[in-house]
Formats: sequence, C-alpha cells, structure tokens
Amino acid sequence: MLHLDRTNCALVHEWLTPEATGGSELVVRQILQSIDADLYALIDFESRNPDSYLYERAIGHTFLQNFPKARNGVQKYLPFLPLAIEQLDLGQYDVVLSSSHAVAKGVLTYPHQLHVCYCHTPMRYAWDLTFEYLQASRMGRGIAGWFTRALLHYLRHWDVISANRVDYFIANSRHTAQRIWRCYRREAQVIYPPVEIDRFPFVTEKDDFYVTVCRLVSYKRVETIVRAFNQLGKPIFIIGGGPQLEMLRTIAEPNVQLLGSQPDDVVNDLVSRAKAFVYAACEDFGIAPVEAQACGTPVIAYRRGGTGETVLDPRDRPDGPTGVLFDRQTVPELVAAVEYFEQHRDRFDPHCARTQSERFTPKIFDEQYLTFIRYCLERRDRAGKQSVTASPNPGEGITL
Repeated sequence: MLHLDRTNCALVHEWLTPEATGGSELVVRQILQSIDADLYALIDFESRNPDSYLYERAIGHTFLQNFPKARNGVQKYLPFLPLAIEQLDLGQYDVVLSSSHAVAKGVLTYPHQLHVCYCHTPMRYAWDLTFEYLQASRMGRGIAGWFTRALLHYLRHWDVISANRVDYFIANSRHTAQRIWRCYRREAQVIYPPVEIDRFPFVTEKDDFYVTVCRLVSYKRVETIVRAFNQLGKPIFIIGGGPQLEMLRTIAEPNVQLLGSQPDDVVNDLVSRAKAFVYAACEDFGIAPVEAQACGTPVIAYRRGGTGETVLDPRDRPDGPTGVLFDRQTVPELVAAVEYFEQHRDRFDPHCARTQSERFTPKIFDEQYLTFIRYCLERRDRAGKQSVTASPNPGEGITL
C-alpha cells in the first residue's frame, strides 16, 4: 500500500450502500487497496454491513445519513447533494482523491491541497440524460416539470463551477474524457477502470444462445434487444432486475427469457457458455462487456461509449476481432449486427477475447493510477518550490 511520502490522503465517493456495487465502487475498492487513505461519502451503510470489505471501517459522512430512506437511494434528495458534499471538512489532508459520478468532485479544498478526481462520468441526469429523465419521471411533467427543469439548470451551473475545484481529472475512457471536455472544458488523463477478469471462467466451446446482463432501466435499451430477438427468433437470456422487468416480460416472445436478478455463479456460467454477449447501452466504460470477453465470449454492442474502445470489430480490426459494433440503437441495426455475427462467427477466437480483457486488469489500473498520482505530486512540489501557479493544462505531457 502506498503512503504518499509523508502526505495524508482522503478519498471521497458519492454513496456507500450494499445496493451500490457498480464499476465506480470497484474503483474505490481498488484505490483503497493501493493507497492509504481515509474514506468519505454522502452516506455510509457499508461500514455496518458484515459482508462488506468496509465493515467496521471509520467512514466520514454527511447530514444526509439521517434522512429517511437514504439507504435505499440518496438520489431522491438530489437538490441537497451539492450542499451536502460541501459540508465535508477535509482541511487536515494534503491530498484529496475523489471518485465521482455525481457530486464527489465538489468537495471544498484549500490552496495547499492537491485534488485528483477519477471521473466516471459528468453528472448524467444534469447533462446527457436530462430529457430522458424528464420524460420518464412524473416530476418532469406539468408544474412540477418546470421546477425540475430549474433544478437541473442549477445543477449544471454547480457542476461546472465545482469542476474548477479539481486540479487533475482522470477519465475512465476516451468517451468520458470527451464528455469532461464538453461539459467542463478540462483535459483528462484516460485510465481504464479495473476489471477482475480472473474470477470469470474461460470457456472455448459455446452453446447456441445469446445473453445480456444489465439493470433493466430505460437508458440500457433492453427493450431494443427484446424486440430485435423477437424478430430474429434466436434464444437469449436477459439477466437483471429493474423497473422495466414486467413491461419487458409482456412484449417478449418465448425465445426471449427474462431471468431477473441471478447469483454470480449463474451469471458467470451463462455468460461463459453464450454464443455472444449483447449490449445496447451507451456506457461511459461498460464493465460487463469486458467481463464477457474475459470468458472468451464475443460481444455485440453499440459503438458509442466505452464499448467502442473495449470491443474490436473485424471491420476495424481484421486481426483478432472480439465482437461486432453497431452504429445506432435501433432494432434494425441490432438485427443486422447479429446476422453479421452469425455469418462471420468463425472469425471470433475466444483466446483473442480473453487477451483483449487483460488490458483492463487491476494490476494495470494500479500501475497507471499510482504513476499519475506521483506525477501530480511532483508537479505540485515543483510548483511550490518555484512559487508559481499550475499550468492551464496540468495533465499535459504524461504518457502512461
């Protein structure tokens, strides 16, 4: 574990609950395995969870901890999140690290402190998903809709202002780095998140079915997958729970089986034996498609977002392709992608998929993340000795 040369360090994340088990939480876990840091969050229910690696750990939290039903989704208190994160007093630390997909980057820091933010995404409901959020929510219609629009307008302003509190940004993909530039006009170093590929079984002999694993919410575009496979008539297992589950069951043909949430051993078994893993969402990185490749399973995915960087299409990469990418989130595009995969199935070697997944191991993440933190510290120390301010583009010039 790295002790940052006599500096003390804080790590700030949005929320820590047993239900929060996504890619951002895996990044937090990996950072804590590599760097000796005190941990802070808006709310913490993991230190009370005997099954958590954070059990009985001292974790700082905000006043939202005591709000009713905060454990089940602090996002319901969206108007209070910026205020809450600004109440964390981190003045005793030399280095502040944040893992941010909403407001964690907005902590208040002092001039002597270094703040490095690993940004999973700029706040999605304030930027890319604004109109989808308004259409899907009752709070997006009528008089309440105008208040919601005003709130999102305020959040965008706060989000841009709080980005100026960060000295260095790290993005989890080139796609996210582009979004950081578009929203904040800030450069970001790309360091892909860690994927624990060793826990997935590598299988070379595949069965005659497809699979997808994700939360059943609108932006994952699972309805597109269901309707495409209704048309194709090919068997597919859809694993995951969420608000769209019952609606999807009403439109699914018998060849489309919605299994709901499943334990890890069932998920790993089906993904490892599947003919291909199907993914229609635009993700900032997208861990599930990388996990599928770790199983030797090719991926059929939407080209935009992180999957465009992690999946190798034979039309772009003739040697060692690992999947098929489609350009629009529509039923005809997905149907055409599946048919192309069927026609060229013999081009996809499971060993190539496994090799591709090895670009995203925790070891590689550790090496690149720690190298970048050391680089940031060295630049700060040099600037301090020379009594000059940081350059306008502090991330410029580093190659990992």
